[in-house]
Amino acid sequence: MTHQTRTLFAVALAALAPSAWAAGFALQNQNGSGNGNAFAGAAAAAEDAGTIFFNPAGMTLLQEGHSIALGGTVLDRSIEFTNKGTVAVPTGFPLGTNGGDAGGTSVIPFGYWSMSLSPALRVGLGISPTFGNKTEYDTTFIGRFSGYYAELQQININPAVAYKLNDAVSLGFGINYALNEIEFRQMVPIGAATQTPAILKGDDDGWGWNVGAMFRIGPATRLGIAYRSTIEFDLEGTQTVVGVPANSFAIKSKLETPDSFSMALSQKLDDRWELLGDLTWTGWSSIKTLPVIRSSTGTQVTSLSYNFEDTWRVGIGANYLLNDAWKLRIGTAYDKSPVKNDADRTMTLPDADRTWLAFGARYTLSKETSVDLGYSHIFFKKVSTERAVPMTTPPFGTQTVRGEFETSADLLSVQLNHRF
Repeated sequence: MTHQTRTLFAVALAALAPSAWAAGFALQNQNGSGNGNAFAGAAAAAEDAGTIFFNPAGMTLLQEGHSIALGGTVLDRSIEFTNKGTVAVPTGFPLGTNGGDAGGTSVIPFGYWSMSLSPALRVGLGISPTFGNKTEYDTTFIGRFSGYYAELQQININPAVAYKLNDAVSLGFGINYALNEIEFRQMVPIGAATQTPAILKGDDDGWGWNVGAMFRIGPATRLGIAYRSTIEFDLEGTQTVVGVPANSFAIKSKLETPDSFSMALSQKLDDRWELLGDLTWTGWSSIKTLPVIRSSTGTQVTSLSYNFEDTWRVGIGANYLLNDAWKLRIGTAYDKSPVKNDADRTMTLPDADRTWLAFGARYTLSKETSVDLGYSHIFFKKVSTERAVPMTTPPFGTQTVRGEFETSADLLSVQLNHRF
């Protein structure tokens, strides 16, 4: 039991709650207008104050004065596991069930504000969750000794500034202050046919930055380039093994969320049609091995490897100006998973390659106010796991969880835009 509980924190960090909107556990849905295009070309779009997240240089393309964008996305996920040959833990433990639907419905809010200090200089502020969600199986889940519950919440506060060098080039820069909290639960065996929950909670804050540039390379063509840095968290928290005080103690570890780089294009075909496209790289290889430190002694208990790899995302979309009131949107994207193979795929991060299909619209209420609606359905590739779960001491040994995951997701966004 001691080995099993001491590895809990590292398991939690490597099995952070899965995301149904971007690869790994990143949240792509940072505004409502982009959802209608599957966020294709988001670093070049600059339609509203939400550009603060995707490319702060885009603030110089907004009208002078104040611009705000407020809204949220409702995310509904389905995550279903089917057993394909998992062997029960020895000495009296039942194999368990498929765990039910581990997805669920959640709401992700966002808010942005931009203000012009001069025709060339803009400042702004964005607040949004950049990573996280919740995954929860029944406590009778076959994979409960690997993990049956994981939740991550990361809120990002992003002040930014942008400057228009000339009619062709604008630059932007932002600071990111992030608050990260996690909770993870798994079952641990404490005797023949006896198990108990082990619960971890940890939190920290961290700092990062983002930078962007916008280039007008022709009368109808705009290129956006944007980079977001890694953020390192020195997580501290508590590990509680219910009913076993000797194995409940303070623990810490390090988590480095990935950086990303995006190149995006906006191409006007005529007065009505606009094409959008992007290619985005994410540095998921920042999550390889995770050291586990017991706070009271400062000694490393273990180090686990999850071998995330860097990924690419490609998206293409279009906007059509129907009339003075309505702008229609459509888009698709392909997003690669950072999980390399079945052995690395955890119960609470059954991540898979995915394809987006999206549509949406902007309705203009007045010169100052508009509303965006966007909907995306995300198709996930069916994937398998063959995850080895070491138990504590003999006779429990190691359980290998074998099975398949079927995942899907729907995203519905609403955003209010207002200028004054």
